[in-house]
Amino acid sequence: MKSASRAGSIYSVIMVVSGNFIEMFDFFLFGLYAYHIAATFFPAKDELASLLSAFVAFGAGFLMRPLGAIVLGAYVDAVGRRKGLVVTLGLMASGTLLIALVPGYAQIGLLAPVLVVIGRLLQGFSAGVELGGVSVYLSEIAAPGRKGFMVSWQSASQQVAIIAAAGLGFALNRVLSSHDIAAWGWRIPFALGCGLIPFLLVIRSSLQETPEFLARARHPTFMEAVASIRENWRLVLGGAMLVAMTTVSFYLITVYTPTYGKSVLKLGEMDSLIVTVCVGLSNFLWLPVIGALSDAIGRRPILLFYSCLAVVTPYPALTVLAHAPSFSKMLVVELWLSFVYAGYNGALVVALTEIMPKDFRTTGFSLAYSLATAIFGGFTAAVSTWLIQATHDKAAPGLWMSSAAVCAVVAVLMLSKTFKAAQASAEPRPA
Repeated sequence: MKSASRAGSIYSVIMVVSGNFIEMFDFFLFGLYAYHIAATFFPAKDELASLLSAFVAFGAGFLMRPLGAIVLGAYVDAVGRRKGLVVTLGLMASGTLLIALVPGYAQIGLLAPVLVVIGRLLQGFSAGVELGGVSVYLSEIAAPGRKGFMVSWQSASQQVAIIAAAGLGFALNRVLSSHDIAAWGWRIPFALGCGLIPFLLVIRSSLQETPEFLARARHPTFMEAVASIRENWRLVLGGAMLVAMTTVSFYLITVYTPTYGKSVLKLGEMDSLIVTVCVGLSNFLWLPVIGALSDAIGRRPILLFYSCLAVVTPYPALTVLAHAPSFSKMLVVELWLSFVYAGYNGALVVALTEIMPKDFRTTGFSLAYSLATAIFGGFTAAVSTWLIQATHDKAAPGLWMSSAAVCAVVAVLMLSKTFKAAQASAEPRPA
């Protein structure tokens, strides 16, 4: 019976994180091929201006996340986790199709960048609740005392997507010329992602509703879920400050890394892809380890330790790399930042599900995460590009990560009583 239950849990995890995979697969592809996307949809005389326009379009999708968190989060809290996860995947698919299929600026003029931005807005709207919906679902099906480990697989699934996208990019660079990749080859991974969507929709549709949701005598209406935002705004704000660190560090070490290695450090594109694959593997290994550790010793000590590391180490590490760029140095620095990110995030996501009130859980989690991503993480690539241009310091992105980490330290201290209350009410690990 235990083995059957364990197999069922593994199957449930795979089913629920499938949408997370395709979301991050597509997001990472945008960063990986930002140079070619910029040339295709946002041509400009200045290469940096073109690249910055592409990253702003990438960040624009994150501005829709808070709206998606409120609207879709309230929907999930009202009608159920399963139905909400199917809806978000369908919306995400629409945005992905637009980016994959729209002709370039040379063919349809200004309509091309407009359609790409619309695609990003659709993706952002759906993503506003995707991560929260998945995290809440996993936390509600987890065994007592195992929530940290179970919820960590939400973030771990994103790392699989990064590894797959970077590996695919590596393969394309081996079989296609630079000219072919720039002209049409960069669209192939997007098309493959679109091909997975019908299969993932079928998988998501087979999910069962969580027992915890079904056990409640009453569920909030859509308007009640929205109204709860006003009542819990301090908790949402504190949650957003917690998330600032994880979202900035994640997009810095994944989405921005290929561009940073190629355009800033002038390393080979293949070197940057290999580093990115290694970062994804590192994240994948550390996330469940730290998630399980947080089950044993609590979320707050881990969050405080890793956020302090993120305050003091990113800029010096990137300074060493920028002073004498090489593949080996980039690998070491990125793996260190991966350790900092994964250690923090391994405890953060489950903590965020625990500090939100039950009836408000998906809406509150999603809004906190979306606000942080919209303000901090989503524009990490654009801010990093601008900081380097403005300061002429190739290590400047480290300052952006440290600034976000300061917010996290303040939030951990500010929410100390909330963490203690959540830990006191948590179910103990079974003997």
